[in-house]
Amino acid sequence: MTSSEKSGPIDAASLADAEEGMSSQRNLTRWQKVLLFFLGLTYTSFHLLVLNVIPMETWAFRIVHVAGALVIGFAIVAACVPPTDPRKRRWMLELLPMVLTVGLALYALATMAIALYMKLRLGYDAYSLPEWIFQTFSWALLASVVLGIVFAWLFKPRSDRIGWYDWSLMAASISVCGYLLSNLDVLQFRMGVIPEQTDFWVATAGILLILELTRRVAGMALVVIAGIFILYGFVGPWLPGVLEHSGYDADRFITYIYTDNGILGPTTAVSSTYIVLFIAFAAFLQASKVGDYFVNFAFAAAGRARGGPAKVAVFASGLMGMINGTSAGNVVATGSLTIPLMKRVGYKPRSAGAIEAAASTGGQIMPPVMGAGAFIMAEVTGIPYTDLIIAALIPALLYFASVYFMVDMEAAKTGMKGLPSKELPQIGKLLRQVYLFAPIIILIGALFMGYSVIRAGTVALMSAVVVSWLTPFRLGLFGSARALELAARMSIQLIAVCACAGIIVGVIGLTGVGLRFSSLLLGVAENSQLLALLFAMCISVLLGMGMPTTAAYAVAASVVAPGLIQMGVAPLVAHFFVFYFAVISAITPPVALAAYAGAAIAGSEPMRTSVTAFKIGLAAFIVPFIFFYHPALLMEGEWTEIAQSFATAMIGVFMLAAAAQGWFFGLAGRVVRVLLFVGALMAISGDLITDLVGLGLAVVLFLWQRKVTRGKPQPDPVTSDT
Repeated sequence: MTSSEKSGPIDAASLADAEEGMSSQRNLTRWQKVLLFFLGLTYTSFHLLVLNVIPMETWAFRIVHVAGALVIGFAIVAACVPPTDPRKRRWMLELLPMVLTVGLALYALATMAIALYMKLRLGYDAYSLPEWIFQTFSWALLASVVLGIVFAWLFKPRSDRIGWYDWSLMAASISVCGYLLSNLDVLQFRMGVIPEQTDFWVATAGILLILELTRRVAGMALVVIAGIFILYGFVGPWLPGVLEHSGYDADRFITYIYTDNGILGPTTAVSSTYIVLFIAFAAFLQASKVGDYFVNFAFAAAGRARGGPAKVAVFASGLMGMINGTSAGNVVATGSLTIPLMKRVGYKPRSAGAIEAAASTGGQIMPPVMGAGAFIMAEVTGIPYTDLIIAALIPALLYFASVYFMVDMEAAKTGMKGLPSKELPQIGKLLRQVYLFAPIIILIGALFMGYSVIRAGTVALMSAVVVSWLTPFRLGLFGSARALELAARMSIQLIAVCACAGIIVGVIGLTGVGLRFSSLLLGVAENSQLLALLFAMCISVLLGMGMPTTAAYAVAASVVAPGLIQMGVAPLVAHFFVFYFAVISAITPPVALAAYAGAAIAGSEPMRTSVTAFKIGLAAFIVPFIFFYHPALLMEGEWTEIAQSFATAMIGVFMLAAAAQGWFFGLAGRVVRVLLFVGALMAISGDLITDLVGLGLAVVLFLWQRKVTRGKPQPDPVTSDT
């Protein structure tokens, strides 16, 4: 243990102050840093004004929303990781590509400015503008986008300034926005139906920009999937069976994707309203250090218990993960503190990374915010948001209880102890600051008082500013401006992901493949409903592998949920079913992003860490099947039925954790573990008879374990200095 570890209590406020980072993210300097600050400040302020004060036409708002994210995203995220050792720029080699690319981008921007001037000042309409303007504009725009993407790879970027190729992409993003806004009145009628050639080239350029930014901020997985869906739109006539469709002309297909049926559709609707708003809320909590209070409180409450840091990870990651919006991002933020401490009290690196991954993933199903998935679900289903968070409560409690039992039993099995009291925050001092929970309480209260989600989020954001005045980190004018700029940075990844997911949703809607999958699911269900559920689970998990939660659910909701609804399942149950499996794909091997992030911090082998995270989050793979058959777990039914289901399910997840860890009031043998697993399934199932059988089996196994383990030596405790 280092000297720094021995001295003084843990200061979670300083150690946990980590944003989700990307290795290719730039740290801009000088005037570019100032420019980015004002861009981010303006971007978030624009959203808050439109959402609360100055309404804006829906298409126009979403177009500006996407374009602003593209501009900021290309400014702060490089095409690849900048070299560690700065090398001389080969300006003579870059001169011709720079002049060509930037020249084309500036020409497109200039012609768009001319078109806007002629429309606004001279009264031209979209059809009376000179033909050469949009013809030359579209070719210059598309060429600058393609060249900018290619040269961003060829010429290695610097980490402290924006490359000329990214300036061209930023200019192209503004040009796409300008064209769409200036022709909005006619584009809403002709895009995807009878588009003009310029519409096609501009939409193509816009899609390429979105795919490139998504690749930079979220990796290749989602881009590859989007590319496959785009390709599917053209090769459908040559595909067999359920995948076959008649095919589409390129201009109609591409422009359809850039309408409110695709990129500007439900996923961007959510990112432009709820996601930006709640990420701004999280940014204000972070800037005022109120968010760190949650982590400190978790340490003070659970740090002394056996395996204390693991239990802290469960609580803190649940609280922060529901606001953070990404499982892997939450692992990076809170795991940088909890994982080293878990290793310190005796957890193996693999277990430490897996526990943090499982807890962070659970934050996506924790009400009231639930990452961003609940907002998309409300948008897609039309179910009131308050109904969704009420329905999500019991499954979320069961999941986190299961994870807690898992870590507690592993600590008991290995004889771990918690952290010394002198190294933990003082609970008395934190209780005197309990008012720092006010923003979360106000958010929940406003929702249940009937306020809209947007108004409740805005009130909670304002309360975070007010609460900060009671702390040493008071947010004044500059502090609030810094929080608004931070919110823009934090939201870029989710906005890009939602726009890219909109491409997939648009293809699914145009080709009708979602309906054909629904028919396939119905055909499977005729033989076995359980088989159809397993099929739906596999599709949801596969779609979510390597993708952020919001994109995974958006796609699964388009492909899988309609089939379940046609089977007679209530929309609430069907969407929660696919949502849960889309979320836990983050800890499902072989592509488990949250587990891989935990492994990187813990220094463990990624695949083994993902398998361990899968085991720890096992309850999340079982509970969706249970609330499919017994919706009482989603608060559907009489309160007596709900109470019975909750109580027995809690006992069931305890038995499930015991079976997975091999510890049930002492070491459990193989036969006991198998019986515990069977009893867990019966107790969770919800029927009175199976509940009684499960509880009876639990009592018998408890008495057996007490008899077998009586007099046996307990595991040697692992001290906190290990």
